[in-house]
Amino acid sequence: MTEFKFPRQVRLLNGGDFQNVFNDVQLKVPDQPLLLLARPNPLGYARIGFIISKKNVRLAVKRNRVRRIMRESFRQTQHQLPAVDMIILARKGIGELENEQLHKLMQKCWSRLKQKSKKLQQI
Repeated sequence: MTEFKFPRQVRLLNGGDFQNVFNDVQLKVPDQPLLLLARPNPLGYARIGFIISKKNVRLAVKRNRVRRIMRESFRQTQHQLPAVDMIILARKGIGELENEQLHKLMQKCWSRLKQKSKKLQQI
């Protein structure tokens, strides 16, 4: 049975992890309210980190809600994702989306990430 947890090992925890992704971005999934940057990792599972600035999402309540929905979407689909380290950068307007819209946006981003990862592996 597959476990749907969100342990520490699937999170980018320190600045070095984030810097490694920024220094070697191989996959970009742009969308209007967010940008997903990723690079393959040798761990065999996906890891995720979030950057949601106060400039783009003013209220802490909205930043936390956006982060919570993204984290839940990742938790449910992490076993289908390729082994990459990824950072999700929030842009202006993401805090204004409804929960359902945000969840659909994340599903679209996950499928685009899978497609781009397959193309990268074929090269």
